[in-house]
Amino acid sequence: MIVGLALALACAAATSVSFLLKHRGAVLAPPVRVRHPLRSAVDLFGSKWFAVGWVVAVGAWLLHVGALALAPLSIVQAVLSGGLVFLAVFAERFFGFRLGRRQWAGVIVTAAGLVVIGLTSGPDDDPPGYALAALIAIECGVIVVSGAVAAISTHRRVSPAVQGLLLGAAAGALFGVSDIAITYLADAVEDGALKLISPWTGAALVASVGAFYASARGLQLGPGVEVIALTSVAANLIGIVGGILVFRDPVGTGALEITGRMLAFCLVVVGAALIPAPVRATHASSDASGEPRTAARVSNP
Repeated sequence: MIVGLALALACAAATSVSFLLKHRGAVLAPPVRVRHPLRSAVDLFGSKWFAVGWVVAVGAWLLHVGALALAPLSIVQAVLSGGLVFLAVFAERFFGFRLGRRQWAGVIVTAAGLVVIGLTSGPDDDPPGYALAALIAIECGVIVVSGAVAAISTHRRVSPAVQGLLLGAAAGALFGVSDIAITYLADAVEDGALKLISPWTGAALVASVGAFYASARGLQLGPGVEVIALTSVAANLIGIVGGILVFRDPVGTGALEITGRMLAFCLVVVGAALIPAPVRATHASSDASGEPRTAARVSNP
């Protein structure tokens, strides 16, 4: 358990760095276009900052897989929630962003709420297992809803900043779906590698690819820190809900604990509402060296 938590903490830090690097690269790349996925991927990886961020993200993903194999999903997601604080610190210290008091309050309140939710859903003494119906419902439902949100974001009446936020939330939900599928596969593979030949492997791949493009486009359109924060919040919430409904992590052992968890959910909602506000980078423009630029809005596909 301790090793799993340490891996989750390292994953949280690495994930924040990877998102910030990918944001720096995404705003320098041509717009992501749904009709040209391969060309869009080539353009994104043609930006050195995005490519480096993706490599860091792969390392974070490996840490995440290791954490999921050693600790319950909801506990891992609770530790990953601390990544919001890492995000805020790294964004200000190393990536030229300035967050106001409202954003700092939102980040801290949201992270605290997510941590409480995760920690109150620790494992009990029941034998491990999963609810197949809940797994199917969550995987299919979130993929469909995320696709609908992504489609809504393309409406002409939706401003670029709002498009970015919607795409960030959709990407986060898809990342959460992928985490749930990976957790299931990590348990199943103990019975043999052939268990990887599964519809849940396909679900993890579909969710990951969808999240890749939605996240990149969201970073191009919306304010970077806010988009990343909403992506993280959505991924953590879906992961925690999956831990409860799919892998039967307990909601709580008493009225006080259950009440505390409900209040924590309220904290997450309030904190997430505080995060979207003007966030500006200190660098007003980008140059050939790849410095970040404030104008994250790119023309619609």
